[in-house]
Amino acid sequence: MSDTSEDDKEISFRVKFLGRVEVVRPDGLQILEEAARSLQTPDEYSTEKAAKKSKVHLFLSLTEIDILENKTKFLLYPCPLSTVSFCAILPSSHKVFGFVARHPAADTYHCYLFQSKKFSHVLVSLIGDAFRASKKVESVKGGRDLIVEALRHKNKMLQRENTEVKKRLAGQNDLIIGTQ
Repeated sequence: MSDTSEDDKEISFRVKFLGRVEVVRPDGLQILEEAARSLQTPDEYSTEKAAKKSKVHLFLSLTEIDILENKTKFLLYPCPLSTVSFCAILPSSHKVFGFVARHPAADTYHCYLFQSKKFSHVLVSLIGDAFRASKKVESVKGGRDLIVEALRHKNKMLQRENTEVKKRLAGQNDLIIGTQ
């Protein structure tokens, strides 16, 4: 089940949240497989595994992926798209998909795993598209900054050249007036 916002720049899917696991690398199908195996083994000390298998809304925009609790819409995990490094469907189960994101405050990576009976392929595709679109927006912003700096530099050079030409003209006018 999906919902789009009024301006069609955000989309939400209700999926089953299997859990979040800290991983050692930022990408690869092997990381998804290891994270899925890790969630299957009980760990009495892990609050991450204790909160698994609940319905959530996966809210996707051009800037981030938010994981919201289904009933209260409480934000469980915000994941800026700039921190996402990998997204795929689990090869051993086509209903399970996940993504890896860098933790914003620590130098660690977490794998977020979900299950959807119908939308796994669609969600992986959408996350990939949103990631590429956000990178294009960032590069356009960066490109605009470079263009602005180049134009400022060109403006300074033209102002200097203009000042020099005015001085030469003033000097030539003085010569012309002095010879008359």
